[in-house]
Amino acid sequence: MTRTFLTQNRSVFWFLLALGIFALIVTVLSEAAGNGMISTSFVKTLGKTLCLMLVAVAMDVVWGYTGILSLGHMAFFGLGGYMIGMWLMYARTEIIVTESLLAAALPPTPQEIHDSIGTQIFGVVGSSQFPAIWIFAHSFWLQIAMVVLVPGLLALVFGWLAFRSRVTGVYLSILTQAMTLALSLYLFQNESGLRGNNGLSGLQNLPGLDDVPQSTLSIAFFWASAAALGLGYVLFAWVTSGKFGSVIRGIRDNESRVRFLGYHVEGYKLFVFTLTGIVAGIAGALYYPQAGIINPNEIAPIASIYLAVWVAIGGRGRLYGAALGAALVSLLSSWFTSGAVPSVPLGFYTIQWTDWWLVLLGVSFVAVTLLAPKGIGGLFDLISTRHTIPERVGDFGPDKGARRTVEGEEEK
Repeated sequence: MTRTFLTQNRSVFWFLLALGIFALIVTVLSEAAGNGMISTSFVKTLGKTLCLMLVAVAMDVVWGYTGILSLGHMAFFGLGGYMIGMWLMYARTEIIVTESLLAAALPPTPQEIHDSIGTQIFGVVGSSQFPAIWIFAHSFWLQIAMVVLVPGLLALVFGWLAFRSRVTGVYLSILTQAMTLALSLYLFQNESGLRGNNGLSGLQNLPGLDDVPQSTLSIAFFWASAAALGLGYVLFAWVTSGKFGSVIRGIRDNESRVRFLGYHVEGYKLFVFTLTGIVAGIAGALYYPQAGIINPNEIAPIASIYLAVWVAIGGRGRLYGAALGAALVSLLSSWFTSGAVPSVPLGFYTIQWTDWWLVLLGVSFVAVTLLAPKGIGGLFDLISTRHTIPERVGDFGPDKGARRTVEGEEEK
């Protein structure tokens, strides 16, 4: 009997069901629904958490399933945010500039409007000229295309250069980290065309929707983030199942043997690296309008290291584990760094959690690595193992002691 996609990936149904119930509960309890039990700021935090869960699932496919420890996937995440941020800043500034110039005695020309927009956006870095990379900033749909194309093209070019040279292991991790560092250092420069250290701000103000309250917009972005996470989970569950999933797991476990069997290892790795880079860019495009600002610090190598820690804590090689790890660490980080957690006086020293949160995160990572290498996902494995149907085992092979199993039959 042919096994369907859902029977091969039971976590898909349960993950989508839990995600849907969670989204409905948040919506009902939000200020947008008139309840107000969940504040608008916390709805934004939850929406951003869903985006981080999506990029964590993408990271798990690269690392947990394919064996590529990428320390650069948050660069693709940040690039997606920059691409949509360019349109948001341009369109918002265009409305403000047009309204102010219409009050003048003479109507403004299109060139005057364009120059004024440039002055408003780039005056902070001492310029008024639009860089070439802003050529599509006036068009929403072209910038949406850039959200996919720019991270995807960077992942494709970098992956092709690295994989064709058969760089693997720690050397590949160092290369991905170097790529991220080079990109963040470039973006810090005013000449990068993205306002240097100032970044892009005011992204929470959607053009033409000034009359729509932030509570409503936050719920809209929350649902968009939930939908993206659900679709991304299904996509990656499909990618990691079947023959393709078996091949990439084989690459993770023994790349040389898979290559010896005739599979084009570099092609598989390049496809996974590029696809996950694109999904990371989409997650970033949904994240930063909820955050309201993006700057080069968001692309610093430490952000990609945090991403690897989330996946490790959640349990790599399990899509739901990566998602849960990202959600847990992200929400705990927001809680500990918000100042809401009371300090711990020790007499000779007082522990301030805003300062010690990263230490706690590091200790947790080490503890999980040493004591529970399967992470949070390992707990679900224990539960599912208890309910599995026993397998009938016997000496069915040609040699004594050879084992073959007949699945689905209870022992008699």
